Amino acid sequence: MKSSSIIFIVIIAVIVAVVLYSLSGGQSNEEYDAVLTKEREQKDLFMKNNEGSPFVNDSTFSGLNYFPPDLKYRINAKLIPVENKKVVTLGTSDGLEQKYTEYAHAEFDLDGIHNRLLILEILDTGPYRGQLFLAFADGTSANETYGAGRYLDVKKTPGSQSILLDFNESYNPYCAYSETYSCPLPPRENILEVEIKAGEKSYRQ
Repeated sequence: MKSSSIIFIVIIAVIVAVVLYSLSGGQSNEEYDAVLTKEREQKDLFMKNNEGSPFVNDSTFSGLNYFPPDLKYRINAKLIPVENKKVVTLGTSDGLEQKYTEYAHAEFDLDGIHNRLLILEILDTGPYRGQLFLAFADGTSANETYGAGRYLDVKKTPGSQSILLDFNESYNPYCAYSETYSCPLPPRENILEVEIKAGEKSYRQ
């Protein structure tokens, strides 16, 4: 093999490595797994001990249930801002309604399926006003995961053409644990065909 060909192959390998490294947030698989595991342990402690937790008086609580960490589901999605924003009304688990404003669409391909999620902006007055809200359901819903869908926290990225969707951090709303909570349901367009085997599973599955 010519030396020029070897150099070309090495350059391509370096580029691929850099891209994979950047998509993982600059972390190795082991480092990412360790950070995510620690976050989950801290959440279990919060759920067990905090007064605002649905499990604070539940002596049987032994921790939430998760898929193993998988960088496949840490996705850099295309971000498409909504030009003519409208108010969106979502139904809730207890039959009420909550209003949001359209913010942007996040598009990505996974397992050969093109997906498009609507990201909303919170309208309610209070400390969460202006923050983003992303609720989704997928092919695992009502089987491995909570039937009414899961949430994923995302941050505003003004001017950016992409957004990080780390589905390993997706979580159940509190109504997955207790009917006393009111939780917004995903908009119809956020019910995905693809299976998102990442993040929190159904409790005690």
